Amino acid sequence: MTIVADARPLDLVADFPAIPEGWAYLDTAATAQKPKPVLDAIAAAYGETYATVHRGVYQRSADMTLAYEAARRRVARFLNAGSADEIVFVRGATEAINLVAQSWGSLLKPGDRIMLSRLEHHSNIVPWQLLRDRAGIEIDVAPLTEDGRIDLDRMAEMLTPRHRLVALAHVSNVLGSILDARRAATIAHGVGAKLLLDGCQAVPRLKVDVAALDCDFYVFSGHKLYGPTGIGALWARPEILDAMPPWQGGGAMIDRVTFERTTYAPPPARFEAGTPHIVGSLGLHAAIDYVEAIGLDAIHTHEAALVGMAREALASINSVKLFGPEDSAGIVSFAIEGVHPHDIGTILDEERVAIRAGHHCAQPLMDHLGVPATARASFGVYNGEQDVAALIRGIERVTRIFA
Repeated sequence: MTIVADARPLDLVADFPAIPEGWAYLDTAATAQKPKPVLDAIAAAYGETYATVHRGVYQRSADMTLAYEAARRRVARFLNAGSADEIVFVRGATEAINLVAQSWGSLLKPGDRIMLSRLEHHSNIVPWQLLRDRAGIEIDVAPLTEDGRIDLDRMAEMLTPRHRLVALAHVSNVLGSILDARRAATIAHGVGAKLLLDGCQAVPRLKVDVAALDCDFYVFSGHKLYGPTGIGALWARPEILDAMPPWQGGGAMIDRVTFERTTYAPPPARFEAGTPHIVGSLGLHAAIDYVEAIGLDAIHTHEAALVGMAREALASINSVKLFGPEDSAGIVSFAIEGVHPHDIGTILDEERVAIRAGHHCAQPLMDHLGVPATARASFGVYNGEQDVAALIRGIERVTRIFA
């Protein structure tokens, strides 16, 4: 197949055993399929080398501890963090944001403000609402541009010295719009606020350099990066982590415990109570190796070509309405006049095409778009022109059925 003249198309579907021949998996924004190197790393960790980490004096425990901490260093390199100690392992981006809201958020005072945007995932809305109800902070919402980007000009006008945090999606999970994150950081820091970026949809396709972005917090989930579920990472500036109190108590996060007083370990251990997802971290390590071996620039180019192809074909169908910018990153959201997105998804499933249909955990954005839900096709390294063609054939069948 040929996607773009100046780039070699990806042909990696054979690396993904859960994708049978003839099945178009277009739900990568929800969760990515897993390549063989990740599956092999998980199987080996459970079946050959498994032991707990950090406190065992026997050799296998020491070896697993080395592998676990090597995964932390791998995440740090992936994000260009200054140190592995800036990486906190979490269950995913949702837990990472809740960690920040409960720990760093406990330092806020009534009347402090947080700025979100209209397109945020619920995981970057609800934790701040819980903090608002608990601590008396206030939440503001930045609007969107006509093509579905966060309106940074308007956000800059709305920010005040009372704002302590700006929390935004690096890439929208519905519209695929890419944030000018460096500019967002400049705007936030201009009023003394910190910037948190939700990188779930960014890390599978964009090079992320937290130093260059100049953000203060960065979160992502491993399962959207071709890694296992139940593992993700929070990066934060070391001085911020040092000032944050524990958010959960238990083993591994302590220095010394007595019934009178407990002292706590330094970051990142302070935020990793209990036995961690040891094997998940090794799977995440393998996933990062896999993605970087392909090249994030190559992945983004490949997906951009598929997005362009899909948008062009869908735009030629009169009853289809497209959402988001033309240069959306890996995602195409759309609606068909007179057809509920769930019906679209059901009919496409009969055609062996898997898409997502619903509000995508972004109900405020659906309200903004004036629809209850959208259909969303999202691409990964295993997709090709044949998957776009299958999508369009399925959509044409939908339009015939509901004509």
